[in-house]
Amino acid sequence: MLPFYGRVYLDFGGYSTFTEGSTCEVEATDLTNRTETDMKTIEAKGTALITGASTGIGAVYADRLAKRGHDLILVARNKERLASLARRLANDTNRNVETVEADLTSPADLQRVEDILRTNAGISLLVNNAGVGATGPLVASDVDKMDNMIRLNVTALTRLTYAAVPGFVARGNGTVINISSIVAIAPETLNGVYGGTKAFVLALSHSLVHELADKGVRVQAVLPGATATEFWDIAGVPVHQLPPQIVMLADDMVDAALAGLDLGEIVTIPSLANEAEWDRYEAARRFMSGKLSSVIPAPRYNVRHPEKLRA
Repeated sequence: MLPFYGRVYLDFGGYSTFTEGSTCEVEATDLTNRTETDMKTIEAKGTALITGASTGIGAVYADRLAKRGHDLILVARNKERLASLARRLANDTNRNVETVEADLTSPADLQRVEDILRTNAGISLLVNNAGVGATGPLVASDVDKMDNMIRLNVTALTRLTYAAVPGFVARGNGTVINISSIVAIAPETLNGVYGGTKAFVLALSHSLVHELADKGVRVQAVLPGATATEFWDIAGVPVHQLPPQIVMLADDMVDAALAGLDLGEIVTIPSLANEAEWDRYEAARRFMSGKLSSVIPAPRYNVRHPEKLRA
């Protein structure tokens, strides 16, 4: 179980994009050491739309995907950060970079981004990164803030996925990357509503993999653990107070997640050293799924239905 710091557990891999009062600009490190000439010769791979793209994990995804040959559509609330990041990436990679200022909890703004996904046939990759979290216990949390979290982490992600996937299916290719969290499988470690939203993201991703496997559409769920972002300062636990051995850099998290995508992983947990542990977890889940529905209650409940037993 993750260490517990007051009412803050170690998580939130970059979900501070939509947290009020954010001021820290993320500088993505170029680990590829490619020259400008190299950037110009990379084969174009279609356009990637990234939500929560102005800072943190989203900004690193923008950097890495541009260097892989994707044009970009960057979506976030912070217009100035978006513009700054777009200028840098366009200059560094020679890719086309568009920005969309949008608050995905606003129905009108969300609809604008949905329309882009439905009408732009050049989009080949959707990164559902935007999200927000909470550190307090459920009973001490503001229900309106919890509702806002659900609208961003669940409703917006779902609607954007619905907007993108039909076009991917029609074109026979496309990729959806959903940023979940380790709390999806360890909900006891943080606020219950936050854990519930991230469990939804993981469940939706599993279902999409099952539904779209033969349609040329790939789906990956990424489950970050503690990640070095500005969230911790805003949450009241500066990141330098956390044990450094458990906090991953956002650059490393994204590089690992994209390596997992290249390996064909459906679920990527960047910190999990032994992939066999996840394989066993998944095998147990799938094995049990075949035993979860029956006409007769389990014997331990002592519910007797003689007529059904005789049938």
